[in-house]
Amino acid sequence: MSQPFQVVIVEDEPIIAKLNKAYTEKDPRFQVVRVFEEGRSALRYLSETPADLMILDVYMPLLNGVELLRELRGRGIDTDAIMVTAAHETHTLETLLKLGVTDYLVKPFSLSRFQQALETFCQRRLALDHPTQVTQSQIDRLLFTSTPFSDENPVPKGLQSKTLAMLRDCLKNAGPQGASSDTLSLQAGLSTVTIRRYMNYMLAQGLADSRVNYDTGGRPSVIYFSKEFP
Repeated sequence: MSQPFQVVIVEDEPIIAKLNKAYTEKDPRFQVVRVFEEGRSALRYLSETPADLMILDVYMPLLNGVELLRELRGRGIDTDAIMVTAAHETHTLETLLKLGVTDYLVKPFSLSRFQQALETFCQRRLALDHPTQVTQSQIDRLLFTSTPFSDENPVPKGLQSKTLAMLRDCLKNAGPQGASSDTLSLQAGLSTVTIRRYMNYMLAQGLADSRVNYDTGGRPSVIYFSKEFP
Protein backbone atom coordinates (compact mmCIF):
# COMPACT_ATOMS: atom_id res chain seq x y z
CA MET A 1 0.00 0.00 0.00
CA SER A 2 1.29 3.49 -0.84
CA GLN A 3 1.98 6.10 1.81
CA PRO A 4 -1.31 7.50 3.18
CA PHE A 5 -2.16 11.14 2.58
CA GLN A 6 -0.90 13.31 5.45
CA VAL A 7 -3.75 15.34 6.99
CA VAL A 8 -3.71 18.33 9.34
CA ILE A 9 -6.89 19.33 11.19
CA VAL A 10 -7.35 22.97 12.22
CA GLU A 11 -10.46 23.35 14.39
CA ASP A 12 -11.02 25.25 17.65
CA GLU A 13 -13.97 23.14 18.85
CA PRO A 14 -12.51 19.99 20.49
CA ILE A 15 -15.60 17.86 19.85
CA ILE A 16 -15.67 18.76 16.14
CA ALA A 17 -11.90 18.25 15.86
CA LYS A 18 -12.25 14.79 17.39
CA LEU A 19 -15.12 13.96 15.03
CA ASN A 20 -13.16 15.18 11.99
CA LYS A 21 -10.20 13.03 13.03
CA ALA A 22 -12.37 9.95 13.54
CA TYR A 23 -14.14 10.42 10.20
CA THR A 24 -10.86 10.96 8.36
CA GLU A 25 -9.13 7.94 9.82
CA LYS A 26 -12.01 5.63 8.88
CA ASP A 27 -10.45 5.82 5.41
CA PRO A 28 -7.07 3.99 5.37
CA ARG A 29 -5.85 6.28 2.57
CA PHE A 30 -5.50 9.11 5.13
CA GLN A 31 -3.43 9.67 8.25
CA VAL A 32 -4.03 12.60 10.61
CA VAL A 33 -0.59 13.82 11.65
CA ARG A 34 -1.48 16.94 13.67
CA VAL A 35 -4.52 18.68 15.17
CA PHE A 36 -4.41 22.43 15.90
CA GLU A 37 -6.90 24.60 17.82
CA GLU A 38 -5.90 27.85 16.07
CA GLY A 39 -4.40 29.05 12.83
CA ARG A 40 -1.02 30.50 13.85
CA SER A 41 0.33 27.19 15.14
CA ALA A 42 -0.92 25.48 12.00
CA LEU A 43 0.78 28.11 9.83
CA ARG A 44 4.13 27.60 11.60
CA TYR A 45 3.84 23.82 11.22
CA LEU A 46 2.77 23.83 7.55
CA SER A 47 5.49 26.34 6.67
CA GLU A 48 8.08 23.76 7.75
CA THR A 49 6.35 20.41 7.26
CA PRO A 50 4.50 19.46 4.05
CA ALA A 51 1.01 17.99 4.28
CA ASP A 52 -1.37 16.79 1.59
CA LEU A 53 -4.65 18.01 3.04
CA MET A 54 -6.09 20.32 5.69
CA ILE A 55 -9.49 19.88 7.32
CA LEU A 56 -10.01 23.53 8.15
CA ASP A 57 -12.54 25.66 10.04
CA VAL A 58 -13.23 29.31 9.13
CA TYR A 59 -13.98 30.92 12.50
CA MET A 60 -10.96 30.51 14.81
CA PRO A 61 -8.98 32.70 17.22
CA LEU A 62 -5.68 34.42 16.35
CA LEU A 63 -5.77 33.50 12.65
CA ASN A 64 -8.99 32.37 10.99
CA GLY A 65 -9.28 29.84 8.17
CA VAL A 66 -9.43 32.39 5.36
CA GLU A 67 -6.38 34.25 6.71
CA LEU A 68 -4.49 30.98 7.14
CA LEU A 69 -5.15 29.96 3.54
CA ARG A 70 -4.08 33.39 2.28
CA GLU A 71 -0.84 33.19 4.25
CA LEU A 72 -0.10 29.69 2.96
CA ARG A 73 -0.82 30.58 -0.66
CA GLY A 74 1.31 33.72 -0.29
CA ARG A 75 4.21 31.52 0.81
CA GLY A 76 3.73 29.17 -2.13
CA ILE A 77 2.29 26.36 0.01
CA ASP A 78 -0.45 24.61 -1.97
CA THR A 79 -1.76 22.13 0.62
CA ASP A 80 -5.32 21.20 -0.35
CA ALA A 81 -8.11 22.21 2.03
CA ILE A 82 -11.55 20.88 2.86
CA MET A 83 -13.50 23.50 4.78
CA VAL A 84 -15.67 22.19 7.63
CA THR A 85 -17.45 25.20 9.06
CA ALA A 86 -20.65 26.89 10.18
CA ALA A 87 -19.85 29.77 7.81
CA HIS A 88 -22.15 29.80 4.79
CA GLU A 89 -22.12 33.42 3.68
CA THR A 90 -21.78 33.90 -0.07
CA HIS A 91 -18.75 36.19 0.16
CA THR A 92 -16.90 33.70 2.40
CA LEU A 93 -17.59 30.85 -0.01
CA GLU A 94 -16.49 32.96 -2.98
CA THR A 95 -13.23 33.92 -1.26
CA LEU A 96 -12.42 30.32 -0.32
CA LEU A 97 -13.17 29.02 -3.80
CA LYS A 98 -10.72 31.56 -5.21
CA LEU A 99 -8.14 30.25 -2.71
CA GLY A 100 -8.58 26.77 -4.19
CA VAL A 101 -10.44 24.78 -1.52
CA THR A 102 -11.24 21.20 -2.53
CA ASP A 103 -14.65 21.09 -0.84
CA TYR A 104 -16.84 23.08 1.57
CA LEU A 105 -18.90 21.32 4.24
CA VAL A 106 -21.40 23.25 6.37
CA LYS A 107 -21.92 22.07 9.96
CA PRO A 108 -23.69 19.87 10.85
CA PHE A 109 -22.56 17.44 8.17
CA SER A 110 -23.12 13.70 7.63
CA LEU A 111 -20.45 11.01 7.56
CA SER A 112 -21.38 10.21 3.96
CA ARG A 113 -20.89 13.82 2.85
CA PHE A 114 -17.52 13.94 4.64
CA GLN A 115 -16.46 10.71 2.94
CA GLN A 116 -17.56 12.12 -0.40
CA ALA A 117 -15.23 15.10 0.15
CA LEU A 118 -12.32 12.75 0.86
CA GLU A 119 -13.13 10.69 -2.23
CA THR A 120 -13.24 13.81 -4.41
CA PHE A 121 -9.82 14.82 -3.09
CA CYS A 122 -8.41 11.35 -3.90
CA GLN A 123 -9.84 11.35 -7.42
CA ARG A 124 -8.40 14.78 -8.17
CA ARG A 125 -5.01 13.95 -6.69
CA LEU A 126 -4.83 10.68 -8.65
CA ALA A 127 -5.63 12.41 -11.92
CA LEU A 128 -3.35 15.41 -11.39
CA ASP A 129 -0.40 13.34 -10.17
CA HIS A 130 -0.18 11.55 -13.52
CA PRO A 131 1.43 13.71 -16.24
CA THR A 132 -0.94 12.72 -19.04
CA GLN A 133 -3.61 14.47 -21.02
CA VAL A 134 -7.16 14.30 -19.66
CA THR A 135 -10.45 14.00 -21.52
CA GLN A 136 -13.43 16.31 -21.09
CA SER A 137 -15.28 13.71 -19.00
CA GLN A 138 -12.28 13.38 -16.70
CA ILE A 139 -12.09 17.17 -16.34
CA ASP A 140 -15.81 17.25 -15.51
CA ARG A 141 -15.33 14.65 -12.79
CA LEU A 142 -12.42 16.63 -11.34
CA LEU A 143 -14.40 19.87 -11.22
CA PHE A 144 -17.89 18.67 -10.38
CA THR A 145 -19.64 16.15 -8.15
CA SER A 146 -19.15 12.54 -9.16
CA THR A 147 -21.91 10.88 -11.18
CA PRO A 148 -23.12 7.28 -10.74
CA PHE A 149 -21.19 4.62 -12.62
CA SER A 150 -22.41 3.46 -16.03
CA ASP A 151 -20.95 2.10 -19.27
CA GLU A 152 -19.67 5.60 -19.97
CA ASN A 153 -18.51 6.16 -16.39
CA PRO A 154 -17.10 2.77 -15.33
CA VAL A 155 -16.17 1.52 -11.88
CA PRO A 156 -12.66 2.74 -10.95
CA LYS A 157 -9.63 0.52 -11.22
CA GLY A 158 -9.39 -1.87 -8.28
CA LEU A 159 -13.16 -2.34 -7.92
CA GLN A 160 -15.25 -4.98 -9.67
CA SER A 161 -18.66 -4.29 -11.20
CA LYS A 162 -20.01 -7.70 -10.15
CA THR A 163 -18.90 -7.20 -6.55
CA LEU A 164 -20.38 -3.72 -6.51
CA ALA A 165 -23.70 -5.02 -7.84
CA MET A 166 -23.71 -7.78 -5.21
CA LEU A 167 -23.12 -5.28 -2.39
CA ARG A 168 -25.84 -3.00 -3.72
CA ASP A 169 -28.21 -5.97 -3.54
CA CYS A 170 -27.07 -6.73 0.01
CA LEU A 171 -27.89 -3.18 1.08
CA LYS A 172 -31.28 -3.24 -0.63
CA ASN A 173 -32.10 -6.53 1.09
CA ALA A 174 -31.06 -5.06 4.45
CA GLY A 175 -33.89 -2.53 4.12
CA PRO A 176 -34.18 0.66 6.17
CA GLN A 177 -32.26 -0.78 9.14
CA GLY A 178 -29.11 -0.96 6.99
CA ALA A 179 -26.05 -3.13 7.52
CA SER A 180 -22.61 -2.76 9.09
CA SER A 181 -19.34 -3.55 7.32
CA ASP A 182 -19.04 -6.70 9.47
CA THR A 183 -22.47 -7.91 8.33
CA LEU A 184 -21.70 -7.16 4.69
CA SER A 185 -18.34 -8.91 5.08
CA LEU A 186 -20.05 -12.11 6.21
CA GLN A 187 -22.68 -11.94 3.46
CA ALA A 188 -20.24 -11.22 0.65
CA GLY A 189 -17.28 -13.28 1.83
CA LEU A 190 -14.97 -10.26 1.67
CA SER A 191 -12.73 -8.58 4.22
CA THR A 192 -14.07 -5.55 6.10
CA VAL A 193 -11.29 -3.43 4.55
CA THR A 194 -12.56 -4.37 1.07
CA ILE A 195 -16.14 -3.70 2.11
CA ARG A 196 -15.23 -0.20 3.30
CA ARG A 197 -13.54 0.57 -0.03
CA TYR A 198 -16.71 -0.34 -1.90
CA MET A 199 -18.90 1.50 0.58
CA ASN A 200 -16.80 4.66 0.32
CA TYR A 201 -17.21 4.51 -3.45
CA MET A 202 -20.98 4.01 -3.16
CA LEU A 203 -21.23 6.92 -0.72
CA ALA A 204 -19.30 9.17 -3.08
CA GLN A 205 -21.54 8.13 -5.99
CA GLY A 206 -24.75 8.77 -4.06
CA LEU A 207 -25.74 5.10 -4.12
CA ALA A 208 -25.71 4.70 -0.34
CA ASP A 209 -25.90 6.65 2.88
CA SER A 210 -24.49 6.01 6.34
CA ARG A 211 -24.71 6.94 9.98
CA VAL A 212 -22.67 6.15 13.09
CA ASN A 213 -24.31 3.69 15.49
CA TYR A 214 -23.41 4.49 19.11
CA ASP A 215 -25.78 1.87 20.61
CA THR A 216 -23.44 -1.10 20.23
CA GLY A 217 -22.31 -1.16 23.86
CA GLY A 218 -18.72 -0.88 22.67
CA ARG A 219 -16.91 0.84 19.85
CA PRO A 220 -19.29 2.80 17.56
CA SER A 221 -19.86 1.27 14.11
CA VAL A 222 -20.93 2.69 10.76
CA ILE A 223 -24.25 1.51 9.36
CA TYR A 224 -24.77 1.69 5.59
CA PHE A 225 -28.11 2.15 3.85
CA SER A 226 -29.21 1.73 0.26
CA LYS A 227 -30.88 4.71 -1.41
CA GLU A 228 -32.66 2.43 -3.85
CA PHE A 229 -35.51 0.97 -1.82
CA PRO A 230 -38.82 2.89 -1.58
